[in-house]
Amino acid sequence: MLYDVKLDLHYDYDATVQGGRHLIRVAPISIPGVQRVVAAGLSFEPRPDRKSHFTDFFGNSVTTIAYDGPHDTLDVRLSARVQVEDIHPPADLSPTLPSLAAEIARFWSVAPDSPHHFLASSPRVQLVPAITDYARDVVDSAASVQSAALALCMAIHRDFTYDPKATDVATKPAEAFALRKGVCQDFAHIMIAGLRGVGIPAGYVSGFLRTIPPPGKARLEGADAMHAWARVWCGQHAGWIEFDPTNAMIAGPDHICIGHGRDYGDISPIVGVLRTHGGHETTQSVDVIRVE
Repeated sequence: MLYDVKLDLHYDYDATVQGGRHLIRVAPISIPGVQRVVAAGLSFEPRPDRKSHFTDFFGNSVTTIAYDGPHDTLDVRLSARVQVEDIHPPADLSPTLPSLAAEIARFWSVAPDSPHHFLASSPRVQLVPAITDYARDVVDSAASVQSAALALCMAIHRDFTYDPKATDVATKPAEAFALRKGVCQDFAHIMIAGLRGVGIPAGYVSGFLRTIPPPGKARLEGADAMHAWARVWCGQHAGWIEFDPTNAMIAGPDHICIGHGRDYGDISPIVGVLRTHGGHETTQSVDVIRVE
């Protein structure tokens, strides 16, 4: 499937910014056999004094921008065309949970996609006993790693309420778990923490999700949003499989990947430093349009 993606991130600062430097991770990446970026462009207002680009350890596309002069607002705009393969749900070639530890031990690699990077706590995902116990209860009777991951994905969707007012970007998985509420970032983090707690490597995926309006309703511009889901290492034969606990599904052709990491901190859309005081307000607009 072919999609046109447009993103606009707008920042209003309480006080004039006298200079700053940012890392921007919002551009989709090409993944062999999964998706291909046909074209992509980033623009900024005001225009940065310096700009560069690099690929980080996990293969994500990173643009750096720097400002020397004062500004009161910042706009980050992405325009991209992405081809996503319509891949059927994968056959279950994953091992049993008891066999997975042996497969991980035989995996002699520390490449970016190595499962060893995704087993322990990471800055935004701590291993919490309550989440581990919850995950263990869900996956205990699963016949395979893939079925265990799908069972936890479905359980989170069943047991948690989507509530954008309940949490914010800094909410820890333990807090969202206690509330049984949150958004896609929280649900992905809880799933990752639970799987790692029972010995299954899991990571974070940032991207876009095409939304389909109800029958008879017009599609609203800007109604789509940046999205987050989880990826799970299902053994040496199955590899990485992605699950969306917010929507109770294996990620499919409507999921467009920006990048991967251990948690949100590795693939946050923008991070940086500013010379200013006070806070800021952020608005986000995303359009994901299928090209017929």
